[in-house]
Amino acid sequence: MPKKVGATKKISTQVVPVVGMTGSVEIELLSTMKKLGVVRSESYNKLGSISYWGLDWKKAYPEVRSFRPPESLGLPSKLMEWTVSDVAKAITASQAACIEVVIKKVYRKFPGDKNKKTRKELCQQLKTLTFLESSLLHRLVRKEFQKGHSWVRNQIVYQQGGYSCQQLSRNTYQLELAGLRRGKRNRIVVRSNRKIKGQIRLIYNKLQQRFEIHFLVNHGTSEIPADRQSIGVDKGYTEAFYDSEGQGHGKGLGKVATIKSDRICKKNRNRGKLWAIHRKLEKIDSAKSARILRNNLSRKTENKRYRRNQSELKAIIGAASKSLFDEKSLKVFAEDLTQPFKNKRQSKAMSRKLNSWMIGVMRDSLHKWANWTGSVVTEVQPSYTSQVDSRNGTLLGKRTGDNFTGFDGVVLQADHNAAKNILARGADKEISRFSSRAEVQAVLLRRTARFLKGMGLSLLDAVELGWLDSKHSKTQAFKQLLTGMPGTSK
Repeated sequence: MPKKVGATKKISTQVVPVVGMTGSVEIELLSTMKKLGVVRSESYNKLGSISYWGLDWKKAYPEVRSFRPPESLGLPSKLMEWTVSDVAKAITASQAACIEVVIKKVYRKFPGDKNKKTRKELCQQLKTLTFLESSLLHRLVRKEFQKGHSWVRNQIVYQQGGYSCQQLSRNTYQLELAGLRRGKRNRIVVRSNRKIKGQIRLIYNKLQQRFEIHFLVNHGTSEIPADRQSIGVDKGYTEAFYDSEGQGHGKGLGKVATIKSDRICKKNRNRGKLWAIHRKLEKIDSAKSARILRNNLSRKTENKRYRRNQSELKAIIGAASKSLFDEKSLKVFAEDLTQPFKNKRQSKAMSRKLNSWMIGVMRDSLHKWANWTGSVVTEVQPSYTSQVDSRNGTLLGKRTGDNFTGFDGVVLQADHNAAKNILARGADKEISRFSSRAEVQAVLLRRTARFLKGMGLSLLDAVELGWLDSKHSKTQAFKQLLTGMPGTSK
């Protein structure tokens, strides 16, 4: 029996529809949502400033109540408190994301081993409010942390004490929700396959014109073994993921994304022609122009089709993540693709297709299934992972489509090769997640030079033989290595 070190809860969000309520209850719930929208908006404006950085969400309500008492909106104190706490948690998550971006900027501003101590001190300051005393960190945080705003007017948060749940039939439950008046509760009927408990969120779905209950469901626990298997994961366009074991997951993603992209492109070209006709007829035949605008240029049908396409892509990515983890607890190393690609020229068709590449959904899906299985996802620096030969860790070779051809003529599957490089980078001491692309290139060139020196060759020889891409010869690191580690030229 493998040794266990712990367990994690399998938690997911379930959405159930409201199938019954009276007209008076509907009016009151919509009115309550509108009032809480004011609270949510003002809470973001107040708590989203730098002066409230790091505020404990449990202490947020007194701050908001000091200028917006619940009586001014005719709200019960508890309903308002639960909404303010929800806003405070969202702001805390936004601050954590801001800190991650600022750390990347610190690494870019202070690169190399000589600045290691400086980077460490600055990153430590970001964990507390002492960063306000540093002009550099204060400036970076102010630039990255955009003060939040909220226009949400369609939801109410209830804690366990704010409602009661009673089963009516096998899949039907009645909820009694806290209302605007003391002692009066609003009854609604929901269709659900399990009893509702814990914090819930009542949302009015404007697209489907219905009320929904969102709540967390615990599906049991997953045991975490002491020795979790480590795998590298390459995020791709053709398939969602390709792991270092040589398995592809989410095959067909690129085909579906391309069909969606081409359809939207063709549709918008035709819409452009119709817009031109509509503008031309505005002065000549206003009635016909209005008919074109009403019947041919609305977005209702296209928006439905777009949401359907998005759901199909998300389903493929979700199934790919499930297949990747396969109910096992793993150590997953994946590319950090949160930074936009700069100075990379592509055709318009390629850029359009990559706009359909759901990188953020892939990342969220990986983390969701990692939490479900008790796995850990570690993101690594993605630069040159597709251009390195996984057999020797050098830049000798070339990727062409789905193939990577090494300097010795051996052909590897490109995504499998990249996944192996990502796995190796997870344990790389010289390349951190926050290293710049230039730093990564310099490290890889040094390793390539050492490998070539063992063969009696230099970097310049590798360029002449076509083993090393000539783009690397234009860098400062390449020129320094030619002087410091010239090798033996044949």
